[in-house]
Parts: sequence; structure tokens; C-alpha cells
Amino acid sequence: MIRVTDSISLDESELDERFIRASGPGGQNVNKVSSAVQLRFDVRQSRSLENDVALRLMALAGQRLTNDGVIVITAQQHRTQERNRADARERLVELIRQAAVKPIKRRATKPTKASKERRIEGKKIRSGVKNLRRSKPGAD
Repeated sequence: MIRVTDSISLDESELDERFIRASGPGGQNVNKVSSAVQLRFDVRQSRSLENDVALRLMALAGQRLTNDGVIVITAQQHRTQERNRADARERLVELIRQAAVKPIKRRATKPTKASKERRIEGKKIRSGVKNLRRSKPGAD
């Protein structure tokens, strides 16, 4: 079990890891060793996540989310498979932690009388500046 928050834990059987060859520099090793990790997590089928957390997670995932509701995280920054695997898992856990936080609803407020007056005063000053820029008729 991977502990995400106090109330959320992921079962390791829900994660699908595939090891692929990393792109970029690395000499001869890059062509022989599959050190990059492609971590897949099916959000829709997950029993570990509540519905509202899953919906927020799918919204947060962006381009990492497939049409089937699977989050794909590719980690290839490190040279070893183990470090890339840990990096991919940590990135998934961080994404779920962000989704677990309920957004605070915004309460509509009215502007204060003083702020309205400051706004109007600023508009009057600006209007005066623009009036001074106008050319007077017959001043040519």
C-alpha cells in the first residue's frame, strides 16, 4: 500500500509499470537498457479514490490523462530504473495529494463605498488628462 494522505492509500496492484528505453544522451547504455518508467494509473477503475477526488484528479492530470481515464506518467530523468520508478510514483502521489484538497468556494462580496469612490476618482483624473490632450477647435 502506498500512503498518499491520512484517508487515501493506493493499492500497488492498481499501478501498471512498464520499462521503456529512455531518450536523450547516455552513450551506448541508452540503446541497451530500459531505464525509463511509464507508470499507468486507471482513475476510473480505482477503488482507493472517492468520486470527487477522482474527478479533480482527472481535471488536474491534463495531457497525462488518456481518453480511457488512465493517467500516464513517464519518468526518465535518472540513469537507474529504481530511481525513475520512485520518481514516477512520487509524481503520481503528489498529483493525488493536490486533488484530495477540496477547493474553497468563493463567496461573492460587494465593493466597499470607499473603493467605489477611489475608482471613480481615478476615472476622473484619467478623464482630465485625456481632455488636456484634445486639440481645441480653431486653435490651428
